[in-house]
Amino acid sequence: MRVAIYPGSFDPVTNGHLDIIERAAMLFDQVIVSVSNNASKVPLFTIAEKEEMLREILRPYNNVRVETFSGLTVNFAKEIGAQAIIRGLRAISDFENEFMMALTNKKLAPSVETVFLMTRAEYSFISSSSVKEVVLFGGCVTDLVPPFVEQRLKEKNIAINGGKEG
Repeated sequence: MRVAIYPGSFDPVTNGHLDIIERAAMLFDQVIVSVSNNASKVPLFTIAEKEEMLREILRPYNNVRVETFSGLTVNFAKEIGAQAIIRGLRAISDFENEFMMALTNKKLAPSVETVFLMTRAEYSFISSSSVKEVVLFGGCVTDLVPPFVEQRLKEKNIAINGGKEG
């Protein structure tokens, strides 16, 4: 069985993430969307909230499941028997950092491959950070995130802003 993990903070999950997950699900027998916190960023959503959103939007995919982890991604991949780590690329600027990470992972776990998937052009500008900023200032993210995630973003933004949108 070909198993891959798609790790990320997914804070929040975007249509770009979903595009990568859909295509990875066609390439692998099982894809494990692996949620963790990025230590260099302050998260908007808790791990449990991100996990819930992902489970909801990924329900239609029979060969995709969601798990949380902490620590090194490559260690998690080895622990669950994954042969590959999926990494999404939006632009050439993503490649240098991802390439270095892939080489490090290969050194730590030679049996685990890194598979790069380019997101579709219409999603190439979307990042979780930009989505959060658009929501914070009252902008529309309808085409950037799944509807369930958009609703959660609005709820979170209203809570942060003391009951007022934007």
